Amino acid sequence: MAGICVAGGTGQVGREVVRRAIAAGHAVTVLSRHVPPAGSEKHHDGAIYCAGDVTTGEGLAAALAGADVVIDCLEGQFGKAQKKFADGGARLLATAHLADVPKAVALSIVNCDLSTFPYYVSKADKERMYSESPLETVVVRATQFHGLVAMLFSAGAKVLVIPAFRETRFQSISPADVARALLDAALEAPRVERHRVRTVGGPEVLTMRQMAELWKAATGSRGRIVELRLPGAMGAFLRAGKNLIPGQSGGTETFVSWLEKRQESL
Repeated sequence: MAGICVAGGTGQVGREVVRRAIAAGHAVTVLSRHVPPAGSEKHHDGAIYCAGDVTTGEGLAAALAGADVVIDCLEGQFGKAQKKFADGGARLLATAHLADVPKAVALSIVNCDLSTFPYYVSKADKERMYSESPLETVVVRATQFHGLVAMLFSAGAKVLVIPAFRETRFQSISPADVARALLDAALEAPRVERHRVRTVGGPEVLTMRQMAELWKAATGSRGRIVELRLPGAMGAFLRAGKNLIPGQSGGTETFVSWLEKRQESL
């Protein structure tokens, strides 16, 4: 049994890590800015929840006490949270080092260091913090989640337009598959190489048009699929296929199977 601290353990990937770790018999502590109420979808019986904030350091020491590994599933998508994302990672690692936690695992994005898109830049900056840490570290880079693409379709469908970016493919993956990869990395035996990067992607590569057609069929949406050219840094990144890991996967749940499980909420 390992002592596992899951930072960001109430998010979509973090809570799946927590669920899997508890089921496997590990002692799990969750670090989150807010402690979720018992009975909510963000709360798992069997985990200890600690309120803390990586931007200030408040509560970190208590959450990390006695842990064998910390799994960092934190996100910082917008505004101040994005600007402080890498610094928060450094603060988490520093506190873990003081608490004698030997290992840290972080969730990141495939090829984030090849993009100028601000959110991806923040991920790459955080990766550098991990590569410079005195702890043994593993960065798990994942392709885009199924839910990200579905969210774009759902937003457009409200005005009867389902957007599909031209010359764009996705190798989307489920949060459950990413959580499994994170937990596997956390529990593997120590390696000679102190800082490692892993990649995990979905089981298939589809054009966004194909995904739009699958989403429309699954949801019964009356929206019309409209192909658009995505401008800017993200458009260039996607058209170049830098969001893909050809020949690699690791994920098992396809976009269609993920949709079928979530039809009631789509």
